[in-house]
Parts: sequence; C-alpha cells; structure tokens
Amino acid sequence: MPHPTELDALYAFLVAAAVTAVLTPLTMRIARAVGAIDEPRERGLSERPTPLLGGLAIFAGVLVAMLLWLPSGYYEERQLWQGVLIAAALITLVGALDDRFDLPPVVKLAGQVLAAVIVVHYGVAVKAITLPFVGKLAFPNAGVTNAGPVLTVIGLVAMMNVVNFSDGVDGLAAGVCAIIAAAMAVIAFDLGRQQPGVLAALTAGAALGFLIYNFPPASSFMGDCGANLLGLLMGVITVEAAVKTTAVVSFVLPLILLAVPFLDTTFVVLKRLKYRRPIYASDSEHFHHRMARIGFSSRRTIAYLYAWTLLLAGLALALRFVPYSDHHGHLHTGWALAMLAIGLVVVAASVYLVYVLEIFKFRRLDAIRLRRLRPDASPAEIERDVARDFETGEFQTVSAPERGDDAAQGGQRPPASQDFSAPERRDVHVVGDDVDLGRAEQRVGERQVDQDRVGADDQRGGPQAPIAADRR
Repeated sequence: MPHPTELDALYAFLVAAAVTAVLTPLTMRIARAVGAIDEPRERGLSERPTPLLGGLAIFAGVLVAMLLWLPSGYYEERQLWQGVLIAAALITLVGALDDRFDLPPVVKLAGQVLAAVIVVHYGVAVKAITLPFVGKLAFPNAGVTNAGPVLTVIGLVAMMNVVNFSDGVDGLAAGVCAIIAAAMAVIAFDLGRQQPGVLAALTAGAALGFLIYNFPPASSFMGDCGANLLGLLMGVITVEAAVKTTAVVSFVLPLILLAVPFLDTTFVVLKRLKYRRPIYASDSEHFHHRMARIGFSSRRTIAYLYAWTLLLAGLALALRFVPYSDHHGHLHTGWALAMLAIGLVVVAASVYLVYVLEIFKFRRLDAIRLRRLRPDASPAEIERDVARDFETGEFQTVSAPERGDDAAQGGQRPPASQDFSAPERRDVHVVGDDVDLGRAEQRVGERQVDQDRVGADDQRGGPQAPIAADRR
C-alpha cells in the first residue's frame, strides 16, 4: 500500500476529533457510575466535582484513526504501529485504574516503563541523532547494552510525566498537545516521515475533540489515562517524526516545540529537590498555579500558555521552512534577518512570561515590583519583604479580579494553592490602581523573617506582627 498523504492526515485528524468528541459524554457517564470523580481540593484549580476518564474517549479516537490509516506499508511498519497501539491501550488502562483507585506511584511508574518498553520493542528507538555543528552522533551498539533503546525508554517515560504534570487546569494539556502535535505533523511530512505525520495529526485531532468538553469551565477531565496516553503518543511522534531523521534541525525542533511543558516540569522538579520533597509529590508550583496566585483566571492562564506554545511552534516551523540558509554554511541575508526577528520576538515573549511567573528571582526587580504595589511602604518594609521572598522562595500574592473571565466562570477566581516551601505569605488585593492591605487575611506562620537583619525594627519603632499568610 502507498504511504499516506497530507489528505490522509487531514482525514485522520477529523475522524479522531469526531470520535473523541462523540464518546466523551459516554466516558463522563462511566466515570460517574464507577466513582472516578475529581473533587475540588486545595492544590487543584477546579471548583466543582468533575468526571475523569476522558482519556478513554481520546484513546478511542486514536484507535479508530490508527486502524484506518496507519497499518499500511511494509510488515515492519505495520508491526511498529501495532506495538504503539498495544502500549497505548496498556497505559490508558493503568491511568484509568489510577483515576479510580489512586494507585501507588511505583505502580504507575511501572506501567509507564512497561508501555515504553513495548513501544521500543516494536521498533520505536533512537539509534543516532543529528546535532547542529556536530553532525551525526551514533549511540553505542553492543547488543543488550545498546544505549539507544534505554535512552528512548527514559525519554518516553519522561514525556508521559511531563504531560501528566502539566494537566492541572482546564484545557491546558489537551490544548498544548494539540498545538504541538499539529506543528509536528507539518514538519514530519516535510521531512518525508508520512506515517509519523499521520500519527501526529490524529493525536492533535483527538486532543482537540476532547477540548470541546475540557475548555474552562470543563465538564470532563482526561485524567491520568488521557495525560499518560497523550504523553506516550507525543514521545513516539518526537522519535519517529523528527529525531530519527538525518536533518540537522531534527533534534532542535522537538526541543523548541516542547519547551513550555518541559520548562514547567523542570522548574517544579528542581523546587521539589531543593526543598527535599519527593519528585512525585503534588505541589502548587506549576505555571498554572503561579498564574492563579497572581490573579489570572483559568481562561487567561491557558490563553497565555497557548500563546507561548503557538509562538514556539511558529519558531519551529520557521526554522524548517524559512530559506535563511543553503544548508552549507551560507546565509541568505534577507531571510536570515527575518529569522532573527522571529527569534527575538519569541525570546522577548518568553522572557516576559518568565518574569510574570516570577520563576527567576532578582532582588532589584522584586524591590521595584513591591514598590509599585505599595508606594506608601518605607524602604525598610520593602527590604524586609524582599528578604522574606528570597528566604522562603515565595512572592507576595496579587489578586487582580478579571471581570470578563471570572464572570464567565460564575464570578469566582480559581483558588490559589499554598506552597509547601513557604511558611508564610501575604495576600495583597489590587483593585484598579489602589492597593488594599486591610483585607489581607491572617494566619499564624511557622516562623517569622528575621527583621533585625534588615533594620526594620529601628525604622518602624519596634517589632512587627508576623507576616500574614493566605487562608485556604
């Protein structure tokens, strides 16, 4: 049979989206019947009980589209996609059980590893990569000690956890995966990887079909079964559509496309390690939690993260399609300048979002921010709060009501979650241009920042009350 075409990819996209959209209400009824319901909790951003198991509908959409368009070609190609389906069914089952029974982390990890091993066994493995300015880098090949399959398993497990970690606010994981997969489909066909391109297209379709019910306010959550499934498929697409090719940009493009979820997971894991928390332990330091703490609604949160992902997808596509080079070290001046401009826009937007999310902490910038929020504060108070921010690793919360978005969600802002590393925090409410400190709710913290260190007592006339923290 001939290799699939771009038209086949479009059909696969539409069928996967339609099947997922049609079956999602059924999975909602199943979830209610078996008790797989996500209840509102302190670290979550949902406001009402929501059925899980939406990943079952995503799997159904992927299954139908793959059976129709991917088992074509030579025997090895058919076997590869059969292996992907087997692994997808396994990880969906493990995730569904976790959604209902809350499996121990070691059991979930074992399921992820097994699914990755199955995929690698059927042929999804990286044996060499092409690096810019370095060339082709082949992994050692010594039978069972071949590093390629081992690294591929590790990468697939990492991808599943990256998507799973990012699935914390309505519509985020599904929307981001849909954007990335769609961009990967375009790149895959341009690289001559038609079948992985179809897989990318149908994955984007399934994610988009589920997004109909997952866009805030969500009526269904994909749960672990959906997040792990999308993570597995995104990992397979990355390997088969780009990394396996000999194109120089093949290794760079997935890194650009996956930057948002990988940055999110990296910062969360590093903070857990910093405060000696288990990596698998839940916390409230993801991008979407940070945005909730500074007053963003769910819709504004995903709008920012969608826009960031789209910018990075545009950069990846530009690197592939803009003729800025003849691929022999010679640049075309006009196109190279255009490519530079695109890159600068993406970098500037990324730096802005990193600043908004307060991922990196700079004393001078923090002092400027606090001075803008509290123009009547003394220098000693500003210095005290800066010292507290850097000691606890947690910045002040700024709750800025968003009339449009919040009205669409019943007039309520998603609850901000409390940081495990911050013993105390102040809630500063901003209304228009006025700062109202009188409405800050108080809770006794575990300890108080050493005010003598910054000379606050001398300038303010004595010891101060403990810093107020949010009450959840």
